[in-house]
Parts: sequence; structure tokens; C-alpha cells
Amino acid sequence: MLKRFVLLALTGLFVLTASAQTTSWPSPGKPITFINPFPPGGAVDAFGRPLAKQLSTQLGTSIVVDNRGGAGGTVGAAAAAKMAPDGYTWLLGAVHHSIAPSMYLNLPYDITKDFEPIAIIGSVPHVIVVNPNKFSKNDLKSIVEEIRKNPGKFNYASTGNGTSQHLAGELFKMQNKLFITHIPYRGTGPALQDLVAGQVDMMFDTLAGAAPFIKSGQLVAVAVASSKRSDAFPNVPTAQELGISNFVVSSWYAMWAIKGTPKEIVEKMSAEVQIALASPEIKERWAGLGASVPKMSRAELSTFISQEIVRWSEVVKKSNAKLD
Repeated sequence: MLKRFVLLALTGLFVLTASAQTTSWPSPGKPITFINPFPPGGAVDAFGRPLAKQLSTQLGTSIVVDNRGGAGGTVGAAAAAKMAPDGYTWLLGAVHHSIAPSMYLNLPYDITKDFEPIAIIGSVPHVIVVNPNKFSKNDLKSIVEEIRKNPGKFNYASTGNGTSQHLAGELFKMQNKLFITHIPYRGTGPALQDLVAGQVDMMFDTLAGAAPFIKSGQLVAVAVASSKRSDAFPNVPTAQELGISNFVVSSWYAMWAIKGTPKEIVEKMSAEVQIALASPEIKERWAGLGASVPKMSRAELSTFISQEIVRWSEVVKKSNAKLD
């Protein structure tokens, strides 16, 4: 009887201690780490670092963004999956994590099983941009017709094999039954430079990446791949408006908790992220990037990511896309 009493007392003490640790999260002075599985200066940094700064103020503790780039974001994600689920390490990521399962045969982690989605922190639609001197007419219908009449004559640039820019181009080809040669580059900068110079004909880039060249007139935006027009470029029609109803592609950026993170901490961070995303500072910053924040619950986000994995898997399979 005495042993049972002691055991119950110890169990109660453990529960109370665990509860106290959870409710006191984050501990004063203990830093939080956001693992960004891409190199510094990229799109995930553009969203992750301002968010980390805002959350640091809200939570009253420092947040460190740890860039661990490599293999299309899979190296950093694999490292994050091994971290303790104590609420002091979180994963930042992007649409690439829904593409990776179909591009890498032996991933050392599972984005749907090893992590728990917290929020989409930003979404930027893709835009079809062309060099203004490459086509007879710079409107989408005319461009599609010209490509169709001249199979193999035209090409499109991407930021590399297996990227969202690459697969957006393959999706466009499949939907419109076109033959356009894919020219992969190592990054957005080199691809856009060659597009402006006329070395390639077109690109399916994110609006954030292409925006400066559209504004300068060096590139022509013929359509945005979103369900509605962009506030940043209200004169550019959507692909849907021009008769291509299924071409909706965005580069989205998200945050995940490591699976097993206490529910109370997950809920608190989720709430704090929503507060941060609604702040005037973040809204202004995101508007400058041509980004929006889709409204999704965590359950809806989980479903969305699973749907994205299936969607891009089909594109990879049908296009026979491969890594370098």
C-alpha cells in the first residue's frame, strides 16, 4: 500500500513538473532555434528571419536562425528531425519539402510523420515571364500557339532540376501539350540574368524573384499562376482568366514543430505565429515580397501538404524529372 502511494505521488510530481515546464515555455534566457534547411539569403530566409525577429519580441527570448543548406533542403530537415521535441527547435521550410519525396529515393526523414505543421508563413504565386524579344506577340494565348506550332524551338529556364520553377514549367507543358526545352540553372540569379540577356526564352519564376525585372520592363509578365490577380501587379491577368484553368502554382513557406513537441507548446507557438503574421511590420514586409498568407488551420495545412506531395509526385513521374 505504501509503495503504491509513493508511486502515485511520484507520478503526480512528474506530471506537475512536466506541466510547469510546458506552461513556462519559453524559459527566460533560453534561446529558440529555427532550422532553415537552405543557404543564407534565399527565400526561406526572406520570410523566416523577419518572423523570427517578431516572435523574439513577442516571446521575450532570442530566436536564432540556423542555416543548414544542402540537397534541396533535405539535409537540414533530416537534422531537425533528430532534435529533441522540447519546443526549442523548429523547422522552417518550403514547397520543396512536398517535392523532395518524389525526387529523393531514400530520404532520412518523413515530412508528414516526423514533423507537425504549424503554419504557412507566406505564399508567393508564380508568374510566366518572357524575354520581350522572343515571341511574335507577348500575350499568353499567342505564346502558347507559337510554341505549339514550333515544337522544340523555345525553351524555359529554371532555378534547377526538381525546383518549383522547374516543375511549374513541366506542369504548364503537360496541361497545354507543349514541347519546350528545359534549361536548368543553379539559382534564380543566373536564370533571370540569362533570360534578360535573351539566352533563354521564358521562365516560370516566383513573383518575388521576377518583380524587379517586370517593373524595369526587361521582362514581360504574361500571366500569374494564382486564382486571383496580384495586388503588386493588378494589370497582369491570371492564367485562369486566359483559359488555362488548372495552372495554379505558388512557392509557399511554412513552419513545422518536431513530432512529439508538447501540445501546449505547439498551440502557444501557433498562436504567436498568427499574431506575428498579423503585425503591421510583417504585413508591410510581405507586401513588398508580393506574398500573402493563406488562412489555414493546422489540420487544413496538414491536408494541404499531403495533397501537394501527391500533386508534385504526379508531375515528376509524368515529366520524368530527375536531379542533376
